[in-house]
Amino acid sequence: MPDQITQNSSGIHVPAGAGPAVWLNGDLYTSKLDSRDTQGRLTVLEATVPPGGGPPRHNHINEDEIFYVLDGTLEITIGDADYEAGPGSLVFVPQGVMHSFTNRTRDYAKQLLLFTPGGFERFFFEVGLTAEAGRPIPDISATDQDLAREIAAKYGSIQEAH
Repeated sequence: MPDQITQNSSGIHVPAGAGPAVWLNGDLYTSKLDSRDTQGRLTVLEATVPPGGGPPRHNHINEDEIFYVLDGTLEITIGDADYEAGPGSLVFVPQGVMHSFTNRTRDYAKQLLLFTPGGFERFFFEVGLTAEAGRPIPDISATDQDLAREIAAKYGSIQEAH
């Protein structure tokens, strides 16, 4: 069992493997820093993306988003531009710009997603399936896309059909 998240007056420590997690579109999203812990300034999620994984094209009306690839390779689309992003790559998406990412390889990829201001993590935890030990990994098609579009709109994101 990973160590638990600790917070004190000086800061927050999130050990490897810690944080609540959900499955969405076949990806595993783990909350590393919740906006409630940053006075709404920032959200950080770790995304593990299987082959074929990734969300439909979407935007964020309220947040800028940063992708920082840790492992593997992702195709990240911003507007009309496509980028092959490998380990150490950073991609910045300003609010309002349509974007997506897809793992077109045969290997898993891992990245950090940073949202500023924070708050969009609530979308993931309303739509996703809670990741629990012993529970099988859901198929990519297990995500209800109509519900995802409805909840995304509630949080200021327009999603195209997947």
